Amino acid sequence: MHHDVPVARHGGKWKTTELVIRNYWWLGVTRDMRKYVEGCDICQRMKNRTKVPGEKLKLSEVPEKLWTYLMMDFIIKLLFVAGKDMILVVCNRLSKITYFVATIEGTLVEGLARLFRDNM
Repeated sequence: MHHDVPVARHGGKWKTTELVIRNYWWLGVTRDMRKYVEGCDICQRMKNRTKVPGEKLKLSEVPEKLWTYLMMDFIIKLLFVAGKDMILVVCNRLSKITYFVATIEGTLVEGLARLFRDNM
């Protein structure tokens, strides 16, 4: 009634607290108003940010040799085909060549290292 209505116009925690205290008071009214305003979706989307955003974005280094930088991921929860239900995906960042290795989801770290060694 004192924050979300068009007359109040989402006035912030101090303005909302002032409007509430005109008619009501209870122990912890300021704390409750702060929590209410911090949880207000419209206030959080429209709020001015006073802090400086993070640092400037830095460009990633371009690899100079093949197999210097690799990206690895898994495709999981697949249907069983030939006893395999997971795919290990390995991509070389320089050439963008991608390798797919079928395996099972319960494979341990040693097994994945062996798969990588044998297939790459």
